[in-house]
Amino acid sequence: MLQLAKKLFGSSNERQIKPYRARVQRINAMEPVIEALSDSALRGKTAELKQKLANGATLDDVLEEAFAVVREASKRALGMRHFDVQLIGGMVLHSGNIAEMRTGEGKTLVATLPAYLNALEGKGVHVITVNDYLASRDAEWMNQVYSFLGMKTGTIVHGLDDRQRREAYACDITYGTNNEFGFDYLRDNMKYALNDMVQRGHHYCIVDEVDSILIDEARTPLIISGPTDDRSDLYRQIDAIIPQLTEEDYDLDEKQRSIVFTEEGNEHIEDLLIQAGLMEGSMYDPQNITIVHHANQALRAHKLFTRDKDYIVKDKQVMLIDEFTGRMMDGRRLSEGLHQAIEAKEGVTIQPENQTLASITYQNYFRLYKKLAGMTGTADTEADEFMDTYGLRVFDIPTNRPIQRIDEDDVVYRTAKEKYKAIIEELRDCHQRGQPVLLGTASIEKSELLSTLLAQAKIPHQVLNARHHEREALIIAQAGMPGAITVATNMAGRGTDIQLGGNLEMRMETELLAGRQDQLQAEFQTELQEEVGRIIEKTPALAASRDQIMRNVPPELRDQVVKRVEHKVLEQIRQEIEDGKHEQLKTRLKDEIAAAKKKALDAGGLFVLGTERHESRRIDNQLRGRTGRQGDPGRSKFYVSIEDDLLRIFAAERLDTIMRRLGIKEDEAIVHPWMNKALETSQKKVEQRNFEIRKNLLKYDNVTNDQRKAIFEQRIEFMTAEDVSDTITEMRRDVVEDIVNEAMPPKTYAEQWDIDGLIEETHKIFGITPPIREWASEEGVANEEIIERLSAAADEAFLARAAEMGPDRMRWFEKQILLQLLDKEWREHLQQLDQLRSVIHLRSYGQRDPLNEFKSEAFALFSELLSSLRKTVTGTLMNFQIQQGPPPQQRPAQAPQQV
Repeated sequence: MLQLAKKLFGSSNERQIKPYRARVQRINAMEPVIEALSDSALRGKTAELKQKLANGATLDDVLEEAFAVVREASKRALGMRHFDVQLIGGMVLHSGNIAEMRTGEGKTLVATLPAYLNALEGKGVHVITVNDYLASRDAEWMNQVYSFLGMKTGTIVHGLDDRQRREAYACDITYGTNNEFGFDYLRDNMKYALNDMVQRGHHYCIVDEVDSILIDEARTPLIISGPTDDRSDLYRQIDAIIPQLTEEDYDLDEKQRSIVFTEEGNEHIEDLLIQAGLMEGSMYDPQNITIVHHANQALRAHKLFTRDKDYIVKDKQVMLIDEFTGRMMDGRRLSEGLHQAIEAKEGVTIQPENQTLASITYQNYFRLYKKLAGMTGTADTEADEFMDTYGLRVFDIPTNRPIQRIDEDDVVYRTAKEKYKAIIEELRDCHQRGQPVLLGTASIEKSELLSTLLAQAKIPHQVLNARHHEREALIIAQAGMPGAITVATNMAGRGTDIQLGGNLEMRMETELLAGRQDQLQAEFQTELQEEVGRIIEKTPALAASRDQIMRNVPPELRDQVVKRVEHKVLEQIRQEIEDGKHEQLKTRLKDEIAAAKKKALDAGGLFVLGTERHESRRIDNQLRGRTGRQGDPGRSKFYVSIEDDLLRIFAAERLDTIMRRLGIKEDEAIVHPWMNKALETSQKKVEQRNFEIRKNLLKYDNVTNDQRKAIFEQRIEFMTAEDVSDTITEMRRDVVEDIVNEAMPPKTYAEQWDIDGLIEETHKIFGITPPIREWASEEGVANEEIIERLSAAADEAFLARAAEMGPDRMRWFEKQILLQLLDKEWREHLQQLDQLRSVIHLRSYGQRDPLNEFKSEAFALFSELLSSLRKTVTGTLMNFQIQQGPPPQQRPAQAPQQV
């Protein structure tokens, strides 16, 4: 019945897409007119469209003309004409929704349409990608279109200073990574002057690989932190205790990725901690909370985090692995001492733990944008979460050419050994027939196991994972060669398509680079001598050892110089190719690639072979999507076993029972659509669990977010104001009111007043000793009158101190004190909220909702923050010591780092 309805009325997605098709026809109708324009006239269209907007037109009014202009600019600058389906994708992005487009459909080019259109407003457009390489590549590539139309493009990547960042954000269109944009926002809200801020608002944002950034990355908040005391000995001592535990000492829940001590385990760890001299008394004593917390983190480090799956050890550092892309997450660390616990476990240098200076979740950062849009190849499985969290609808954009990929049923074995044996046989057959294979694995550990098995079987192959990420582009470029086998740890956000027969551009660069060994060696020696010269310039005493330094260059420095030289020579080669200097080589390679492509197509196209199901269906779909690009034939198949993590945790008993009943023998497998459904059901359970984790994180962060917005907006107001004296006066008045009402509560008798306490507080905060006792002894006096008199005395004392300093200096001083103390109070408040969040779940044992309790307590803490801020600012300004000299340069107390 459902299929009949779809035939008669079309699917809901087709009905949503239909209005865009009419607009595409109108854009196509403009093409002959736009084509006839000269380059300068086409560039002049930008000013013409901006004028239309200034005259009252909306972006929707000029959309069709703007898209036609971008399409023509792309044809002239890149030699690429947007397909009709790409125009539809552009309109979906402009409307503030998600365009789901298959791999190879040209998402990078699609983004130029809404980016240009929205940049016409002059408020800045942000295009966010998953890594620095893609941000730089896309910005450089698409800048050819934007600059042709008179627009400026900026790039935000790791390592830029504030001036470079400010210039990049000031451009019409700015490319960068989610981390950099988020951390820039947090850093901006720690600045002490408006001119020091780098971002200029959050107008319109296009997120590439939107599912990876807004869903997968959203489990971990962005945190800027500062170092605390070094406690590396404590981590090592606790780490030495964990191997003494037995399996009866803890409950491990792999489904929830959680681990807790059992009752016996609590007693055992308590005894071990006391024996080690780390603790006295019971583990429930308040003074032992920190030790118990670190013991829990050490347990998690040992039992939940696996080397070469969750992290790798590189250059004696623990580097986290992104489970969705298989890449190292440089600069990212686990919080609350967990990263230090893993460092202790691996015996590497333990970095100091950090305290939070500023934080925000990805959800709340991206909700700052007035309009948000995204694109990816796989969003439909998370459509509910996108709508629920971000208000984004997912539109499935049709492919330019019909998909010819064949998705075969999963092959299910009882054991991993049987599965791997079958995979090797399948790969041997593909290699002999000349069919290229992309072999997908879920971890580095599994990819290296398969590499070992392939080597034993003498089957040539390439491995792509976090250990080999420097060669990523080259490996992917050759993955479409006939008979090539590429072992890859996840393929999300790779940004490079696998082209059957090979990649012409990469082939040319590789061959030309190989022919320039003499130039590379000469450039290397020159660059190395310059580098050593810079070292000697900093340390002149080393001058006599120049030859020895040249002979014993550290490997890290040598690698840096090699990369720099290769990059320099590659840039020369690329310019030569662009100038048409290697046409003969290009023709030869084109013929070779065409022949190789035909051989790969005859063998069935690219074969994607998944070695196990991932927790998320999207990751499997991303892997599948690597084959069948632009109408090419291809096929995909997943080999799974009951011993795989997903099935072992969620469906092992059920599937094992089925296989035994069916009499499945060794090396035999089940292949049936029902098995696919069973696997999907397991994946849906995990996806739902992860959604709940993210939803829960967001509920708590929403409480903090309201407070964060209030504080950050207040900071901007303080920095914008030339004079904050009215705020200071109001704070002083509020402090007077608070201390008087506390000492002399309204509607109480005089004998109940705490006059001694009021005198003490007045002297401590305001540094004055007015006749409060005399005032209070007057007949019929009320606390309102005491407030007025004390306020007047405080104002008089403050004005006297201000006169000594001078009005200009005082205005500057007030603003600096206000901002610095606001930051200090906010940092302490964040620490209190972190501690509150870590224990609030215990309230559920008393039949109370932890979230409501958190809201209530967080509100009370925020009220305390404001009260403390008023008192601290007032006390500081009333008791400062005047020193002669120019105003000191104020800076935040600690150098922040990102986590």
